[in-house]
Amino acid sequence: MSTLTRKDVTAMFGELDDVVIAKIVATGATADELAEAHAWLANDEPLMNAGRPLPSGRVARLVDIIDAINEEEEQEEMARQG
Repeated sequence: MSTLTRKDVTAMFGELDDVVIAKIVATGATADELAEAHAWLANDEPLMNAGRPLPSGRVARLVDIIDAINEEEEQEEMARQG
């Protein structure tokens, strides 16, 4: 298994800030781990209902990084509207 590339990250999440992409790639995660993190972020309830353990290791780190980005974007959107 090879580690992530910029292309892997942008294929799954679209264009992101270069620093964010660097953080994601620096985790040493694989494309499968990125896909698992994406699944957790997209809808964690079915994964928990299926008995999947909560993300750990690199997957958990990816979830944290991407979740933080999503929160920042939501806050920026609320600031523009409010």
